[in-house]
Amino acid sequence: MASFDGEGLRMRVVVTDAEVTLADVLSLRLAVDRPLKPGMELVLRHRATGVERRIALGAAGAEVRDAALAVSLSPLTLTSGRWDAYLGDEEGRTRIRSVDPGFSLDHLDTYALSRRTLAYRAYRTRNGFLALKICTAEPAAEVRAVWFREGRFEVTGLLAYTGLDDDDSRHEATLSLHRSGPAQSHDRPGGDTGEAAAETTVAAVATVQGVRFHAAVSLVDVVAADPQGAGTWKPSLEVEGVPAPLRLASRLDDVDGKRRRLHYPAMRVDGVPVRPCYTADDELRIEVGV
Repeated sequence: MASFDGEGLRMRVVVTDAEVTLADVLSLRLAVDRPLKPGMELVLRHRATGVERRIALGAAGAEVRDAALAVSLSPLTLTSGRWDAYLGDEEGRTRIRSVDPGFSLDHLDTYALSRRTLAYRAYRTRNGFLALKICTAEPAAEVRAVWFREGRFEVTGLLAYTGLDDDDSRHEATLSLHRSGPAQSHDRPGGDTGEAAAETTVAAVATVQGVRFHAAVSLVDVVAADPQGAGTWKPSLEVEGVPAPLRLASRLDDVDGKRRRLHYPAMRVDGVPVRPCYTADDELRIEVGV
């Protein structure tokens, strides 16, 4: 447990249950060896910039009942990034320890069904402290499974932050793979010469029911679309009722940095190696001939 020293009082406190609710309220249950004393506050500190937000315990926006704490996050104007949690008063502060991961995978799925601008997540750091992760909540196609079989690239997942209902309704959808090639010169009116990047696209019909999707694209068609080129293809999903194409990514889990941690075996299509991979920010890509 973390220790807090103030006015000769030594307090031991640890978070046993942490959750950001669907209403973006940070709900904490604390194990303490004595009641929280007046004047204490919860401090959230942005790890990169050092910017702080202070919430007085028992004041507006916070509620203390025995060892339970609830804080509405939206009014705090927290920005994207990692925020570490501290407990303190005018005498000092201590970083709060936690024994709870802060989320479940099922809860992350449910949380992502609403349309949001920011996504808040409580989590336990590698060293066992309580922290918040905040990121922009753009609509996306959250990848749950990827595989190559029978010459096809197949993917399944969940539509996140689109606001669509999780029901049995079907939506027309298309999965597209895009590859940007070298710039090509074009003659412009008036004698000017400009350059435009050539883009190759392979598309296939996808299945979307409620917020669940499944799609498959022929890898033979992908290789044939650019037989002389080696490069990376970017998938996107267009869904009826969603204004913009959705990027395929995998972020609603506890595995950050998938590019380093997940390595798929390559499949050879007409002698060309093809494999899925992730970018540094966990977006899905297909490498062909690389």
